[in-house]
This record gives sequence, structure tokens and C-alpha cells, in this order.
Amino acid sequence: MAEDKNRSNRLRLWLWRSLGLILVIVFFVTRYLLREQLTVRVAEVGHEELRMTISTNGHVEPNAEYDFYSPLSSTVKSVNVMPGDTVKPGQLLLALDDVDARAHEATALSGVKTAQAALDAALHNGTQEQQQMAAADLTRAKLDRDQAQRDLDALTRLNSTGAASAGEVAAARSRLQTAEASLNASQIASTNRYSQADVERARASLADAEANLAAARSVVEKMAPRAPAAGTVFDVEVSRTEFAEQGKLILKMADLTKERVRAYFDEPDIGRLAAGQKIVIKWDAKPGKEWHGHVDRPPITVVTYGTRHVGQVLISIDDADGTLLPDTNVNVTVTTSSEPGVMSIPREALFSQNGQPYVFKVSGNTLERAPVVTGIVNLTRVAILSGLKDGDQVATASLSAQPLQEGVPIKVVR
Repeated sequence: MAEDKNRSNRLRLWLWRSLGLILVIVFFVTRYLLREQLTVRVAEVGHEELRMTISTNGHVEPNAEYDFYSPLSSTVKSVNVMPGDTVKPGQLLLALDDVDARAHEATALSGVKTAQAALDAALHNGTQEQQQMAAADLTRAKLDRDQAQRDLDALTRLNSTGAASAGEVAAARSRLQTAEASLNASQIASTNRYSQADVERARASLADAEANLAAARSVVEKMAPRAPAAGTVFDVEVSRTEFAEQGKLILKMADLTKERVRAYFDEPDIGRLAAGQKIVIKWDAKPGKEWHGHVDRPPITVVTYGTRHVGQVLISIDDADGTLLPDTNVNVTVTTSSEPGVMSIPREALFSQNGQPYVFKVSGNTLERAPVVTGIVNLTRVAILSGLKDGDQVATASLSAQPLQEGVPIKVVR
């Protein structure tokens, strides 16, 4: 009886041990089968141009924008263009009521004529009337002097014969001196009525009057602005019969085939920028379309832009076609360096342990850990200097629950 019980215990123990062994075998078999199911995505090592880029935001502005403002408070008489219209040089854009402007022009013109007459008088020793009066005075003074001289001569002869007294001679001589003084004054008045200071004062008055006339005429021209160059109207701020106060913006136009971007690069990136670097420009309003340009001028100072410290970079657009509107916000990407024919892999295929980079290289049906030496790195690619060769394949990600491991059998998905 006791022997049967022992036999039964041994049998039960053997069964438990056998069951445990079977479970261990099942575990390892399952693990092996799961290892066989490790699915990975791979990329092939190859040579390509590797670019270093910086991305930021920018603001589109025309190279030459023409803004028109109301020079006086006035009413809009007509609007001859609409936003989007292409205009030719000299084309009338709109017209404001110019009655007051022309009145100011007339007043300024009168002031110029008055100042010109004053300068002519200063240069020619008086007006025509003054010159005629001076000539008459000079003739009269000569006649008076000649008569005084004859009287003196006659009295002097009479005095020598005792027919005239010495007092009469003295009185005649005094009259001659007075006549000569009057003649001298008339001669001066006929030739030097105005001093040099008077002439310069008259010149200054004329220049001031001419400046006032030029300003008045400029206002008249601005009351009916015309296109200074060929371009596109992209903003009209007024409508017909509307009142526009002085200084109000009324219209904007520009040549939209000649534009630039004012980009804002963060301070740490400024040192990588240089004139001539290539730029790609994208606008969210036109997805899939891009424009190209180059750095025209790197930043010369750092400014505060919102919460950022940035350098403003002017970017010339090389293929502006009129579809990139002024005052829009765009995204720009600058290529700061470029190396053609560089061996590279995707960044997600590169791993690091203790500062040592490595990759999982596909070797047959398994992964092999391979140390590599890297070069420059951009947002998507890593240059490989050694450790791989053309045609090698490296794992970029595991599509299974298990992470990438060396020696694990794999199923490749491209």
C-alpha cells in the first residue's frame, strides 16, 4: 500500500516536471516564432547632395512700393482703377476735388511774379517808372548845375568891372555847389539805388516764392495721382464721393514682378548666413507652390521681434511672377551649406550608445550592429564617413512590438 502511494507521488512529480519542461519549450518556441515575425523598415545607403538648412518666417514687400496719400482734405471725384488692375506709367489712378489746391497754386504764382519783379527792380536799379523818374531827375539836375555855372561865370565877370558885388558872387557859387550836390545824388540814384544786400534779399524772396509755387503745384498733381511706373494696384482705400481727410492713405501699387522678403532669423542662426545663399519661399495660401531667391543682405543688427531676438535678412525673389502678394507672411528656408555626392542615411537609422554612433545593418535575414563615423547632419539625413558602403541596407524602424536588436531574424518592409 505504501509502495503504491510512493509510486503515485513519483508519477505525479514526473508529470509536473514534464509539464514544466513542456511550458519552457513552448515559451522558447513562441519567442523564436515571434522573433521570426519582427518586421522592420529599411533604407538603402547611397550618395546624394546633403544640404544644411535653416527655416523661419518672413514678410513679403515690393522692391519699390508706391503709396498715395490725400494731400488735402477733399472729396473723391473718381476712382479709375480697382485692386488687381495692371497699370501703365502715367495712367490716371483717381482724382480728388482740386478747387482749393488750384487756388493755392494761383496765390503762389502771384507771389512768384511779385518777387521776380522786385528782383528785376533790384538788378536794374528800379522799376521802369523809377528809372524814367531817375532819368528826368538827372536831366533836371544837370540843367540846374549848368545854369548855376553860367550865373557864377557872369557874376564873376561883372564883379571884375565893379558891376556886381562880392556877396552876389558868393551867393552864385553857393547855388552852384548845391546844384552839383543835387546832380551827384541824381547820378547815384540812377545807377546804384539798391545795395548788394537788397539784391540778395530780393533773390531769397524769389526763391521762397518759387518753392511755395512748386509745393502748390505738387499738391495739384497729387490731387490726381498717376502711376509713376508700370505695376499692379493692390489696395484702394477710398471710393467715389467719399471724403478723404489730409494724410489719408488712398491707394497702393507696386511692380509685383520685383519683390523681396524681409525674413527674421533667430540670433543663434545669424552666424551661418551669408549673401548669395539660396532660399526657398512657401506661402500657406498656395500649397504646393514655391518661389526661389537668394540672401541679398545678411543682418547687421539684432532686434526684438515679439518674444524673439532676430536679425532681419533681405531676400531677393528671383522668380517673382506677380502671384505672391505684398504684406503676406511666408515661410523661408535657406541653404547654408551643400555637399554633393555625400554617402548618407536617414536620421532615424542612426543610434548612439555612450556617445558612439551605430546602425542596424541588414545582414541576410538578421540585423547586425555596425559602428559608423558620421559627418554633417541636417533635418532628415546624416552623412556617413565610414562603416557602411554603397548598397548596404539599414533598419530605420521596427513595425513590431519588439525594438530593433542585433541578431534578430527580420521581415523587411520597404
